[in-house]
Amino acid sequence: MSGKRSYYKYQFKRGNKILHGGITEDLDRREGEHQGDIDPKGHITKVGRRTTEEAARKWEKDKGY
Repeated sequence: MSGKRSYYKYQFKRGNKILHGGITEDLDRREGEHQGDIDPKGHITKVGRRTTEEAARKWEKDKGY
């Protein structure tokens, strides 16, 4: 697998409850979007290290996000 490792995998949580999961290239921007759309008290937790788009999309699909 090749490509630039510019994608983050994340879970958007409130406390320990996972409200949403996904991938992004900008965690801060995405957290703000989710706080506006899902829960203003939620926060993003990064999952693992940055990865390629292909690997990130596979993770997202496998998790059912």
